[in-house]
Amino acid sequence: MKTYLADIIPRIQRYSKRLDQLTMLTNQHWISINDITDTKTVYIFDSNGELDVFENGLGIDSGTWRLLDSNSLKLRLSNNQTLLLKHGFFDENVIALKLDSTDRYAFFVNENKHHGELNTIKDIINFLEEKYLKENRQSSGIGANQRSSLNEKKYGYKITGQKDKFDIIWGNNIEYKILYNDGRNGEVYKGLNSGKYFYMDFTFGKVYFDSFDDAVYKNYLYLKRF
Repeated sequence: MKTYLADIIPRIQRYSKRLDQLTMLTNQHWISINDITDTKTVYIFDSNGELDVFENGLGIDSGTWRLLDSNSLKLRLSNNQTLLLKHGFFDENVIALKLDSTDRYAFFVNENKHHGELNTIKDIINFLEEKYLKENRQSSGIGANQRSSLNEKKYGYKITGQKDKFDIIWGNNIEYKILYNDGRNGEVYKGLNSGKYFYMDFTFGKVYFDSFDDAVYKNYLYLKRF
């Protein structure tokens, strides 16, 4: 299983589905991207927890898979190798799984959605940029200005950091570091169990939103009070 550095994943993660949406994950032909165009390696996550791996139609490995939570996937192969993979990005077309304790991702393409169209890591990056960044640049791309009654030059923002976090009370979440155009710094979080975004109000606690942009905008208004 080849892994890659991919700066695009933190930039599109807010569009991601959770790994525990099992109808999207199981019983699909997920092709591992390895930049070897004459070799097709397919992973099938059976709904009963079995994992089958095929190379050019021949079974080369088998094992088991298990979700540890909505953010982590454990694979155990027949040679007793065990892989711990963390949620990076997931939709009906592509899975990006980060090898634990690294910054590298394994990419898989749903063969049922893309018949030979996405064969290399370059194809994947181009596809994700076209789908999630170019189409959304005006409203929610990295560094985009939010449409609002505020002066947009002051309100523009960019994401300067992102990391997975765990808190015994909050559970698993993703923290986004936000730098606003006027120099203010904020944090917006995505709860991986709820799928909702929030920021911390030190009077009322967590304030929830359905969209990333709403959370970033309201966090900005909150910070302007101080």
